[in-house]
Amino acid sequence: MSKNPKDPSGAAARQRLQMADIARLAGVSTSTVSRALSGSSLVNEETRKRVLELARSLKYSINIGAQNLRLKQNRTIGVVVPYDAHTRQHLSDPFFLSMLGSLADALTEQGFEMLLSRVDAETLDAAARPFDNGRVIGVILIGQWRHHEQLNQLAARGVPIVVWGAQLPQQLYCTIGGDNLTGGRLAVAHLLEGGRRRIAFFGDAKLPEVEQRQAGYHAALAGRGIAPEPLLHVSASFLPQGGAEAVAELLRRGVPFDAVFASSDLLAMSAINALRQAGLRVPEDVAVVGYDDIELASYFHPPLSTVRQPVRAAGHAMVAALLALVDGAAVASRQLPTELVVRDTSAGA
Repeated sequence: MSKNPKDPSGAAARQRLQMADIARLAGVSTSTVSRALSGSSLVNEETRKRVLELARSLKYSINIGAQNLRLKQNRTIGVVVPYDAHTRQHLSDPFFLSMLGSLADALTEQGFEMLLSRVDAETLDAAARPFDNGRVIGVILIGQWRHHEQLNQLAARGVPIVVWGAQLPQQLYCTIGGDNLTGGRLAVAHLLEGGRRRIAFFGDAKLPEVEQRQAGYHAALAGRGIAPEPLLHVSASFLPQGGAEAVAELLRRGVPFDAVFASSDLLAMSAINALRQAGLRVPEDVAVVGYDDIELASYFHPPLSTVRQPVRAAGHAMVAALLALVDGAAVASRQLPTELVVRDTSAGA
């Protein structure tokens, strides 16, 4: 047992043992391993790569980030936007851009720089490479997509990581996210209060955040004693044409509807254009509410009713959480409030 009162679990002793294992396998001294892990120029590139690969294979927690932060040698945080082949959501998506802007502002205020990268969501280990090689002190990931277990694995091996997303069962990593359940409930309750009863839902409920928005949709219907109708649920991607494709599918099914709750503003805007082309008026024939409140929402014609995501607060909350993790603190996940913004697309709804 460790005699260090600040290390009652013996973590320091285990770390020394792992470093000795790496040294033995690499055929170098423990001091060389320590220098290699900290990015010292005294270690040649071939040795450094060999040590890093062994460290990863042994799931050694390479705590370069905390060391560099204490020494004031590294003021860079990695920001990663995964590319998911299923959703194919582009980096130019207005929500991503607004979130990146919020993070950039929060990091600048704290005196940190941002290293932006895009990785394949199927290989999220790549998100940790800048941390493993000492380029960043920690990682902020915008979106958890369908890869909860991969994120748990990164957290389990000691990568300081904060994820914008939904809180899920058995979660080891820290998430900061909007209150999707309340957001969905507010949107649909508003449509119900305006007399709409056949409300379609557009979104991919396999994504954790969208699933929670759909749960809010169901909760609002249940509050009025209305059973959800499966034919009114249309799985839709976040691509610009997603809303148009969802409207086409809804019309193909021949199911009557008088409102749409779309799980993003881009989905809602694309849907409105498609509804017009089909001869339906918004909001007279079909009321529409989106989600996110991107800047374009208030300039759209007609201005879009939507659920506002706390984007500015999110940037500050994610940076604060990551810096606390780097300092070794236990950080709880947080859910930030969402609010309904009523504009013309649901006027009279």
